[in-house]
Amino acid sequence: MVYDMDKKASARYFIPIAVISVSFAAIFIRWSDSHPITVAFYRMFFSSLVLLLFIPPYIPQIKRFERKEWFTLITTGLFLAVHFAAWISSLNYTSVVSSSVLVTAHPIVVAWISSWYLGEKTSSKAYIGIVIGLLGVAVMTLSNYRISGWALFGDMLAIAGMFAFAGYLLRGRKLRQDMDVIPYSFLVYLFSTLFLGIFSIPFSASFSIYPMEEYILFFALALIPTIFGHTLFNWTLKHVKARVVSVSLLGEPIGASILAFLLLKEMPPELTLFGGAITLFGIYMCSKYE
Repeated sequence: MVYDMDKKASARYFIPIAVISVSFAAIFIRWSDSHPITVAFYRMFFSSLVLLLFIPPYIPQIKRFERKEWFTLITTGLFLAVHFAAWISSLNYTSVVSSSVLVTAHPIVVAWISSWYLGEKTSSKAYIGIVIGLLGVAVMTLSNYRISGWALFGDMLAIAGMFAFAGYLLRGRKLRQDMDVIPYSFLVYLFSTLFLGIFSIPFSASFSIYPMEEYILFFALALIPTIFGHTLFNWTLKHVKARVVSVSLLGEPIGASILAFLLLKEMPPELTLFGGAITLFGIYMCSKYE
């Protein structure tokens, strides 16, 4: 019991590190000149290669996986592939702030589905925190809204990425109860790579030769937002409820907005900053009353 409590406490410390790490994703993607599916493909490919170094001790565990576990791993990889393909593509049409806030607006979906899919009860105070967090996201989105067909298309892609990420989180929470984080993350990233490779076939993009600067960006995406971001989130999924991880990710648009201002000179409006403050308060309430 004490060991489990220590893990839960550690998870709460690791979540902010993971949020900061994933906030860099939109910046690296904006710096890349490659096709969105290519960016997503190499992000997952290099992430799989990094985790491959740590796989040998887990091979006996992987061999014991049953058909049901393999099916869940494959579908989780599919959810992640769709998430990255849709979200990265959205950054070509809408702003970093709009894309980031829309793709992270998944807590209500996760909280609602996890109540029957995972049997995780959600307290009324936690729901209030979720609503406050989403209200902050809505304020941020409103502040950056542009009447444009292509911007709307980008927003729809981000929303599609949001629903796919909700599925990824929920499937991950279920798998992580009995599966170590290294084999889980490696196999999900590997299956996601395979699906993204299939998605890229119509574009003939992922298997071309790119400048070295692009490969550096691909590896940076794999190391910082994925290994130190998504993989840390995957670890926490065993020790905190899925909706806590989901709501915590609402901090990503705040971090992405700050980085966009510092590195891309995208100045967020005052209303965006106000919405960010509301979102942080919602994250705090949801975490406190889980």
